[in-house]
Amino acid sequence: MDPSTKLITIREAAERLGLKESTIRKYILKRQIAYVKPSIRAVRIPIEELERILAAGLRPAIPQGEAVR
Repeated sequence: MDPSTKLITIREAAERLGLKESTIRKYILKRQIAYVKPSIRAVRIPIEELERILAAGLRPAIPQGEAVR
């Protein structure tokens, strides 16, 4: 990880993703989100990880007039 990588808290990650903090914690426990532990209790998430999650979940809109299959 690049030393200049911005790290955010679980609360900030939950707000940015529109999820509950408990959901983010579950993802961490299941190792579905990369994280950093700078101390025994603190957990931080790289901002690039949020971008990856958002990009993976992005579904393009269907133009009007096209049928859904």
